[in-house]
Amino acid sequence: MTDVLIAGAGPTGLTLAIELARRGVDVRIVDRAGEHFPGSRGKGLTARTQEVLDDLGVADEVLHHGFRHLPHRRYLDGDLVAETDPHAQRAPTPDRPYDGGLLIPQWRIERTLRARLAEDGVRVELAAGLAEFSQSANGVHAVLDTGERVAARYLVGCDGGRSTVRKALGVRFEGENKEQAMLLGDVELSGIEPDAWYQWTVRRRGFLALCPFRHERSWQLQAVPFSDFGAEGSLPEPSLPYFRRIVDDLAGEHGIRLSKATWLSTYRVNVRMADQFRVGRVLLAGDAAHVHPPAGGLGMNTGIQDAYNLGWKLAMVCSGARQTLLDSYQEERLPVAAWTLGVSAEGLRRIAERFVNGGSTDIADGAPPDGQQLGLGYPASSLSVDGDAGNGPRAGDRAPDAPCVDSSGTPRRLFDAFRGPHFTLLGFGASCAGPLQDVGTVHSGLIKPVSVGAPGSGADLVDVEGHARTAYGVTGDTLVLVRPDGYLALRAPGASRTAVRDYLDRVGVSRSA
Repeated sequence: MTDVLIAGAGPTGLTLAIELARRGVDVRIVDRAGEHFPGSRGKGLTARTQEVLDDLGVADEVLHHGFRHLPHRRYLDGDLVAETDPHAQRAPTPDRPYDGGLLIPQWRIERTLRARLAEDGVRVELAAGLAEFSQSANGVHAVLDTGERVAARYLVGCDGGRSTVRKALGVRFEGENKEQAMLLGDVELSGIEPDAWYQWTVRRRGFLALCPFRHERSWQLQAVPFSDFGAEGSLPEPSLPYFRRIVDDLAGEHGIRLSKATWLSTYRVNVRMADQFRVGRVLLAGDAAHVHPPAGGLGMNTGIQDAYNLGWKLAMVCSGARQTLLDSYQEERLPVAAWTLGVSAEGLRRIAERFVNGGSTDIADGAPPDGQQLGLGYPASSLSVDGDAGNGPRAGDRAPDAPCVDSSGTPRRLFDAFRGPHFTLLGFGASCAGPLQDVGTVHSGLIKPVSVGAPGSGADLVDVEGHARTAYGVTGDTLVLVRPDGYLALRAPGASRTAVRDYLDRVGVSRSA
């Protein structure tokens, strides 16, 4: 019997498969498509998603292929009205090493994740969609489009907004279909330089954007041709000749020539969310659980972070932890999905209102205040336990990074210590020695003990400039337990020898050690 069957091999399914495979879980990932997705569709990575990819070991590759500071060049009725960099004021800080969003085509992200997954011996099975399934108290019995029958302990639907898994479960997908639609495509072109994200607004005629990609010949085209909308918000079928006509109509003065289109699509705005993310041994993640307007570029990022939240929990349950640990997945991620739906719908409304009023708008205007998702967390979660009265991040908050050095003087960051499938116990102060030793003995493999101290303290990580203590608001000896997905699980006094044990017993993971 397979431990976990994943339906859907987009960014969400791939992230989940990596999280499971690197923990030794027997996982299969299947997809109905006959070939890998070729389009740029969800082209932005938030700072928080970049931290997730850092943990998976692929951040350097995506950074190589992405634009971080790409100017937005805006035209209104043919006149250049603005050129701005939405991330110009952002710079890396000791606690936040990724300073803003990254523009990179979705197909590149998926290719990178597939290569990472292959390192653990798992490959995507194409032309093998999920046809049907049933579940019992002991597992899930699935039938693939190929006719193969698969027995698995768990099934996770990462199969998109039209999810076969969600529909078969009978889970309500509540929300609405909006009238707004947008044309999307990947095109090759000449006539302009790939040095900006070009955006044209022509009053009463439409909106066009062309975004280049680093080290690629293709650009992403986005268009809203007002005069072409038919009944109920319909648009003509996308095609290269149609795209050429739109470009000539809205940006004809630039002499742009489209030579090739490799992916064509019509995006219709939906705002919907499943009312539950788990039914027995079947779970939903990504677009199968929630779909959002494109404003703010949060959809793919939220799906990747769904998988990052679920992966370690599902792996631990497969290794003996209590099944109730899976209840925290919906508890933690459903509010985040609701927040994402709310802010992306508001962002779309804001952009549409500016179009209606006859002005120019920037795609970046649809982003919410915490568009980098660094402030999202789980402080109300049953997995979050505060046991001290210190300042700084609380249980459920994102665990900050900080530059340190190891005992040999080699630069090391807290993120280096967190990287991997384990919990991390940070010990600030001499009185933490006992609890750290206990964890290293009793929970080896489950928790990585790391002492953090001043120069000359003999600590595993030397906090030379005090950035770690500052980031965590440490004033006295303090224990901080960091979850495998990079959020604080527990804060406790440094000398406590029972706090970690009691926490593991409470959340039901001690049996997976």
